[in-house]
Amino acid sequence: MKSLLAMTLLVPLALSASACVVVVDGDKSSENSRSQSDWERQESRNRQALNELHTQQPMAEVIERMGNPDFDEQLRIGERSYRVLYYRTQRVESDGMTTKDECTPIVFERGELYGWGENQLKVLLSSSN
Repeated sequence: MKSLLAMTLLVPLALSASACVVVVDGDKSSENSRSQSDWERQESRNRQALNELHTQQPMAEVIERMGNPDFDEQLRIGERSYRVLYYRTQRVESDGMTTKDECTPIVFERGELYGWGENQLKVLLSSSN
C-alpha cells in the first residue's frame, strides 16, 4: 500500500518536473523571408552589375564583377563559338530553385562580351537560321 501511495505521488511530481518543449513546425515564414531576402539582394546586385557592363569587356572581368553564373553554356553557330553565362535577375516562382527564365543571359564571343539579355540571345540564335 505504501508503494502504491508513493507511486501515486511520485509519478505526477516527476511529470511536472520535466520541462521538455518540442517544436514540430517552427516558424517557417521567417526562414522563407530570410532566404527570399537573400535572393532579392542577389538579384538586385546582378541587375546593378549588368548596368555596369559594356561590350567587348573581357570575360574574366565580367565574371569577377558578376561572380559565378547560375548556368553556363557553350554554343556553336556555324563557324562561330559563343559562351553564354546566365545570372539570376528576377524571381518567377518562389520554389527555392533558380531556372533560366529567372536569369539574364550574357553572351561572349572569343572571350569578349558580345551582348546580354534575352533579345540579344534570340537575335544571335535567329541569325544562325
